[in-house]
Amino acid sequence: MAFGLSSFLESSDLFTSDHASVVSMNLFVALLCACIVLGHLLEENRWVNESITALIIGLCTGVVILLLSGGKSSHLLVFSEDLFFIYLLPPIIFNAGFQVKKKQFFVNFMTIMLFGAIGTLISCSIISFGAVKIFKKLNIDFLDFGDYLAIGAIFAATDSVCTLQVLSQDETPLLYSLVFGEGVVNDATSVVLFNAIQSFDMTSFDPKIGLHFIGNFFYLFISSTFLGVAIGLLCAYVIKKLYFGRHSTDREVALMMLMSYLSYIMAELFYLSGILTVFFCGIVMSHYTWHNVTESSRVTTRHSFATLSFVAETFIFLYVGMDALDIDKWTFVKNSPGTSVAVSSILVGLILVGRAAFVFPLSFLSNLAKKNSSDKISFRQQIIIWWAGLMRGAVSIALAYNKFTTSGHTSLHENAIMITSTVTVVLFSTVVFGLMTQPLINLLLPPHKQLSSGHSSMTTSEPNSPKHFAVPLLDNQQDSESDPIAGPEVTRPTALRMLLRTPTHTVHRYWRKFDDSFMRPVFGGRGFVPFVASSPAEQSPR
Repeated sequence: MAFGLSSFLESSDLFTSDHASVVSMNLFVALLCACIVLGHLLEENRWVNESITALIIGLCTGVVILLLSGGKSSHLLVFSEDLFFIYLLPPIIFNAGFQVKKKQFFVNFMTIMLFGAIGTLISCSIISFGAVKIFKKLNIDFLDFGDYLAIGAIFAATDSVCTLQVLSQDETPLLYSLVFGEGVVNDATSVVLFNAIQSFDMTSFDPKIGLHFIGNFFYLFISSTFLGVAIGLLCAYVIKKLYFGRHSTDREVALMMLMSYLSYIMAELFYLSGILTVFFCGIVMSHYTWHNVTESSRVTTRHSFATLSFVAETFIFLYVGMDALDIDKWTFVKNSPGTSVAVSSILVGLILVGRAAFVFPLSFLSNLAKKNSSDKISFRQQIIIWWAGLMRGAVSIALAYNKFTTSGHTSLHENAIMITSTVTVVLFSTVVFGLMTQPLINLLLPPHKQLSSGHSSMTTSEPNSPKHFAVPLLDNQQDSESDPIAGPEVTRPTALRMLLRTPTHTVHRYWRKFDDSFMRPVFGGRGFVPFVASSPAEQSPR
């Protein structure tokens, strides 16, 4: 991203240009600090979260600069999707995978994939074909079929930050896990879908292209996941074998950071999905690599990744707020403001319909596969999941710029309409829907109900909880034999029957057995104590 405040200094002199860049960078860093301070002051007010705070500060700053320049400033910041996708997005997604509660994520994995992958495809289809029908009735005919599919992918990308900041991971673990997991998978699916659409010529669509498109989509999905897992395992193996901590903890921290970023860059190099790759790399690193480093490195990495993610998120929302007042784009649509408002309104309506079209049916299907009533998604929880996906954020902005601009600029009236409509939808959904999130959740899930349902979910969803799920086929036979009051022998269910009755828990227990027997001896993980000279790990008994 190139920073420039052309209204302040408009000289071609090199020194003057450098000074303008320094001024703009100082201004932006100061604004980031202001967002952090205000976010801290508003911590008790769960109505206004940090993303809304950054948006409002960006808007106010844009207004001030426009007034100082007399309305002549064409760019507050020159947008570059490369900055967003290569520098800002990786730490956010990696931290999401690194901090995720893996038990909750994988116990609800099938439901998360239903919402994040299948649901995104349904939402994209409804938005695309709805836009085709409604836009043509309004004589908005400057888009081709490929553009409509791209619009579906752009506005299928959700931003559930507002809802996650209101929900409590401890009080409502099931709901938090579903919203969080769906958000990450949704972003990855939307970007993969958008790139697949961009790589095909949609002007002459036929069944062969459709089959090729579906095959390419699944190839990107599976290959990206495999690459992220492979790099995470490689990092765990290297750190476990070489014991960096005995000489310098800086090296193992640096290696974890660089390997995590390498996973994203390699995915982009091979035209895969960097979001999926770095997310699963984060999960693998938190499961294996994090346990192989020294205690001080564990604290350092956890806080470093969280800090980088926080700063990147604040940067993105601050930029979106400032870019909303880019005068060049609004100049192109000033002769047809009604068209821009109509397009924005239609898109918001299609987002509402497209979201509802998969959340409630897929929740019904997910509940059919669950035997325990406490594991099922209640209707109130379904409404919150539907609401959580109504907000649109930086991914939609970046994809829209990628499709309808060149290096952040556009000279076409039609493209300017789509950019301004995207910015309007993002601002409206984030501010309006975001402000309504807290009262909606308090209405649907009162605090005492959140607490009780949270404890219920925590005890029932934990696969290792003996009160909820005990698989005798994996236990030692001697346990029952040595118990003098065990009573008569009980018929034990077969492995196939257990798999059909409780597939998620059964697969998880088999995975734990495989992980303990084969993976952890090679790649380390929980229970591995790295040897560090003069460290507490060396002095204490293993």
